[in-house]
Amino acid sequence: MPCERGRILGIGGIFFKSANQQQMREWYGKHLGLADKGGGVMMPWREKDNPEKEHVTVWTVFPGNTKYFEPSQAAFMVNYIVDDLDALLERLQKEGVKIDPKRQNEDYGRFAWIYDPDGNKIELWQPLTPKKK
Repeated sequence: MPCERGRILGIGGIFFKSANQQQMREWYGKHLGLADKGGGVMMPWREKDNPEKEHVTVWTVFPGNTKYFEPSQAAFMVNYIVDDLDALLERLQKEGVKIDPKRQNEDYGRFAWIYDPDGNKIELWQPLTPKKK
């Protein structure tokens, strides 16, 4: 039996903001080896049930005044990689989850945002599948 589409596959990104963005980048680089030169730290991983499929988790510090997390007041945002964004959003809508109407399409994937009961913004990312030749 095929598994239901619209599943979380893993963490696509961990983002947090700091009023001392550069100092935080340096601290995390020095003490934890997370060297963010401005584009984020890319940490590759593979799916357990599909090991030929490689993903990346992005870790980055945003400036303290970023508006990217709004309207959430939280100092962090987690990005989850999903296998089928439309299927997941359809299910979440039926379940009464607050969904941001904004969508974003980039050359590396499609994005949508939802909110948990505390109002924390959650980013959902469906990476683009490379075209088969």
